[in-house]
Amino acid sequence: MVVSMAAASAFSPVPSSSSVVSAKASKAIGEGPESLGVRGIVAKPISVSGAMEVKAQAQALPKANGTKVGLKTEAQKVEEDSPSAPRTFYNQLPDWSFLFAAITTIFLAAEKQFTLIDWKPRRPDMLADAFGLGKIMPDGLVFRQNFSIRSYEIGADRTASIETLMNHLQETALNHVRSVGLLGDGFGSTPEMSKRNLIWVVTKMQVFVEQYPSWEDVVEIDSWVAPSGKNGMRRDWHVRDYRTGKTVLRATSVWVMMNRETRKLSKIPEEVRTEIGSYFVDRDPIIEDDSRKLTKLDDSTADYVRKGLTPRWGDLDINQHVNNVKYIGWIIESAPISILESHEIAGMTLEYRKECGKDSVLQSLTAVDDDGGGDGSNPEGSPGAGIECRHLLRLECGAEIVRGRTQWRPKRAQGLQTEGPLRAATV
Repeated sequence: MVVSMAAASAFSPVPSSSSVVSAKASKAIGEGPESLGVRGIVAKPISVSGAMEVKAQAQALPKANGTKVGLKTEAQKVEEDSPSAPRTFYNQLPDWSFLFAAITTIFLAAEKQFTLIDWKPRRPDMLADAFGLGKIMPDGLVFRQNFSIRSYEIGADRTASIETLMNHLQETALNHVRSVGLLGDGFGSTPEMSKRNLIWVVTKMQVFVEQYPSWEDVVEIDSWVAPSGKNGMRRDWHVRDYRTGKTVLRATSVWVMMNRETRKLSKIPEEVRTEIGSYFVDRDPIIEDDSRKLTKLDDSTADYVRKGLTPRWGDLDINQHVNNVKYIGWIIESAPISILESHEIAGMTLEYRKECGKDSVLQSLTAVDDDGGGDGSNPEGSPGAGIECRHLLRLECGAEIVRGRTQWRPKRAQGLQTEGPLRAATV
């Protein structure tokens, strides 16, 4: 008898404690074991056809006297009866995994920023002055800045335009003033000039271009200032190919002071002279002065006339007059297309007579001379062959804005020479 019971128990599952508890609870609420199926599922009576349907009542809770009653296991009762864990300092701390994730994110972001700062370009020539800020050379008087020629700065012949190079010269001049701590609230004005409402205006500009850079070429520009007469300042530029050190452009200019409100020229106050005098360089101009007189043009002596030129809002600088570089573009507007297609500017002399504002309407006049100054009358170092043009930019009323002279030569190979090793940067 005992042996047969043991054998039967080996093939019959032993009810768990939870099942026993559930059964007891069922009996306690008046439901017999005959109404329970497997795992507490209520079984419907067998139909007449002998088929058996099982319907889960997992969502429905048993009722006692019309009130729903939940079934709880003994383990759940034990957990409820046991006292809750005491609130300690450790239990009140935040989830350290989230804190660790936040710190990791911050470190990764900082590492990315340092990677961008320490970015090393593939081209070694871009390492110098990568942010275009420039620097004062060891002598404390010459300022140097590098420029990479951008794709939007080149023209139809795939080289940088003369206006692009002139903008680089102007940018270098302003950064020079800023780097020595003399940039006031005006366009290149010093603090003492700002107190007296004075600004710089250019009166004469001479430029000689040896070769034109192309896209991705890098040019190195040196600039310095020197006195010019009693009430003027001279600024020179020397532009070189960063790779080879060959000269790209040389330029010199003369600047005087003008009152911002009255628009009249002014003498240099002693306070301003003391402020800027220590930065003057004692050297000759980088270009010999072209003393040839710029003759006046009119409708009868000009070969080409372009009318109806008007400044756009973007042509004005912070001193509320047209930027001097814009005048160069207007002068070239009246040059014949045959020259523009086959020649490039080799030299240029401009005399600024009057400023113009946003409401001005201008005319550009050009006269073409074929000898190009080849008679020896050009100053030393200037182009002496090709085509020479005389220019006049005037208002519709006849007031002169700029007189100019340009020398043109047949177009050369595009871009700067890039063969040979890189030239070491000068510190």
